[in-house]
Amino acid sequence: MGDEPKTTAEPGIKLDLVKEIHLPTAILGIDADPDGQRGFASCLDGGIYSVDLEQGKHERIGQHESYASGVQYLPNSGTLISAGYDGTLRWHDAAAAKSLRTIKAHQFWSWQMDVSPDERWVASVTGQYLAGGYKYEPAPEKEPSLKVFDTQTGELRWEFSHLPPVLSVAFSPDNQFVAAANMMGDIRIWNLDTGQLAASWNTPDFTSWGIIKSHHYIGGIFALSFSPDSREILAAGMGAMNDPMAGNGKQTWQRFAWTESPPRKTSQIKDGENGNGLMEALQFHPSGRFFLMAGRLAQGKWNAGLFAAEGGQLLHSADTKMRVVDAAFLKDGTQVLLAGAGSQEKKKNGVPPDFGKLKLYRCIS
Repeated sequence: MGDEPKTTAEPGIKLDLVKEIHLPTAILGIDADPDGQRGFASCLDGGIYSVDLEQGKHERIGQHESYASGVQYLPNSGTLISAGYDGTLRWHDAAAAKSLRTIKAHQFWSWQMDVSPDERWVASVTGQYLAGGYKYEPAPEKEPSLKVFDTQTGELRWEFSHLPPVLSVAFSPDNQFVAAANMMGDIRIWNLDTGQLAASWNTPDFTSWGIIKSHHYIGGIFALSFSPDSREILAAGMGAMNDPMAGNGKQTWQRFAWTESPPRKTSQIKDGENGNGLMEALQFHPSGRFFLMAGRLAQGKWNAGLFAAEGGQLLHSADTKMRVVDAAFLKDGTQVLLAGAGSQEKKKNGVPPDFGKLKLYRCIS
């Protein structure tokens, strides 16, 4: 199963590694069926894979023309929707392993996608960082940065403007709102009934200016998650650093009461509980009592942490020995699936070893 994670924990909650599954290449996004029998992975080779989580076997069921950046499973219809750097959204029949529909969503990459809890809408965000002036501020978007499509027909429902690149997107649990955030720490939330902007604010704590080696902005909000009551929102990413090539900014999350005017920051990661590294995965536990944040470890002790929903204190942490890009709670929260990649090793007998990783943990609380 590979190296066991080093963990720290408070009494009452912990993660126990159950198994590790390897895929041929790095995983960029995951989802799973609710009973935890099958996982679905979007990968660096453009492949969309179905994974038997019991036996560890996988099969390719779809393909993008570039990196496949995200995948979401719709249990009610048995459909998969995936997104990729080819700018497309693709629909797949998960059981029959066949393609159903492809639409061109963006001229540029799809950075991230999400499906509304009622399975009615799929959203995708895009945008390229291009210098807009001598201060290297981002240039305006060349196309709408957020688009929302009907999952049944593929028809465009809404397109919303933002400052690119827009790196994260999330639907509210009540299906009423969609949120998106960018590299500069701008968070915007729209009403899905009216198409009106419901909230907009900036947090500067996720963006860095490169002082040495390479002068440009770096960082951003790489993950968003609404609270279970939909009235607050969590943002995760990486804090300030001087060297853009180092990737050693502060592991960071912040929480906001977005329905207030103006939106108010209610909590954030506590000093001394974090290390350094980009955080890319953010998920509330189905109970709503805690949430998971994970990513890559540059310096420190952990790259996956469980935090109390009330108070925000770190309850449990683990060094997963891989870069984590996505996470999914399974079986009513008794298990959690972490996805990403280990280091890419040299070829053996002319064949590169598998370096995509799925790690299944038992979640004890």
